[in-house]
Amino acid sequence: MTFKAVGYWLVTPLVALAFVAPGIGNLVHAPQIAHDMAHLGYPSYFLTVLGTWKILGAIAITIPGFPRLKEWAYAGMFFDLTGAAVASAASGNEWWHIVAPLTVALVLAASWALRPEGRRLKGATPRGLGLQAN
Repeated sequence: MTFKAVGYWLVTPLVALAFVAPGIGNLVHAPQIAHDMAHLGYPSYFLTVLGTWKILGAIAITIPGFPRLKEWAYAGMFFDLTGAAVASAASGNEWWHIVAPLTVALVLAASWALRPEGRRLKGATPRGLGLQAN
């Protein structure tokens, strides 16, 4: 097994867990999560929407196949994490409420970058995006 494969299989389950656990908390409207979301200004029904998407995203990045779905899931997770950091900063939360989602976003980026060829969308490489010099 290559270094890249080992790295992928180390970080991807961490990302999935980082989305499934709070996703379940969102779905059951766990008191602390509901309190935090209300503090950020989100309505209570948003917990159900966000929880559903978090769990579906975690499933999408872990199951084999479906490379286009994986790209969307990774993008959605990135938007969720960076949005959480911005919402925390805007609401005056402590520094660690900002740093924590950004740290998970870095682990998410590692999962995306290290994923095997079979889990990549054809043409979604730096070269396929025109980002590599000729």
